[in-house]
Amino acid sequence: MAEALSGKVPTKKEGLRVVGVIPVRLESARLPGKPLRDVAGEPLLFRVWHAAAQYSGWDDLVVATENPELVDFCRQRSIPVLLTGVHPSGTDRLFEVAERMPADVYVNIQGDEPTLLPEHFVTLLQPILRGEAPVSTLRVPLAAELVDNRNMVKVVVGMGDRALYFSRLPIPFHRDSSGGGTWHKHIGIYAFRRAALLWFRRLPPGRLEKAERLEQLRFLENGIPIAVPLTLKDTIGVDTEDDLERAVQWFRNRNEAVDGFLRP
Repeated sequence: MAEALSGKVPTKKEGLRVVGVIPVRLESARLPGKPLRDVAGEPLLFRVWHAAAQYSGWDDLVVATENPELVDFCRQRSIPVLLTGVHPSGTDRLFEVAERMPADVYVNIQGDEPTLLPEHFVTLLQPILRGEAPVSTLRVPLAAELVDNRNMVKVVVGMGDRALYFSRLPIPFHRDSSGGGTWHKHIGIYAFRRAALLWFRRLPPGRLEKAERLEQLRFLENGIPIAVPLTLKDTIGVDTEDDLERAVQWFRNRNEAVDGFLRP
């Protein structure tokens, strides 16, 4: 962790090709038309792409979508985009991209994470570039008052920051409530070695994945380790109208801070 904060860990490993992919579609049960919803003057999809583009370690960064409307939007904004087939999950869409764009490492950047920072990608990729795990994702400390929010996925890790389980319910359960529990929220971006995507595609969804509706559990159910390094910078994943308003306020606050610095 100290190395990540100091910037001493390289963002790339020589010889490895790293591709960032933003899989996105228009349909959203909780937030219709989500990718094009306004976030402080810019559509959500543009905010996500712009945030990811600030990281300098990509060999390629591309949006992948099944919706021609989103393809047109990306082309109008000069955002690299691929029109894909219809897929049940973002990881399945990522697999199609992997078939069309050869690389060693693919990063699944959720299309509803507009507040990502370059340091998130540095931390995310460390276990992959070091050969410590075939799959990596992120966790951040979660305040006790938010632990019952089922829109926030929780993760429990064991030795070596390896995932033990993901759930929408509060885990771990602290039997002694006076003991001061520690919880971690899962930040839904993933880095995969190419082989891990092949495994995911070949393995059927398991009972835990179906129960929780969390596709990362497919790896754990089949004994494939997931590294979950810690970041101290939380993000705003936009799943609901309340989340959208939080993201709007985040960008407004940031813009006000910049304006205040430039014009004291």
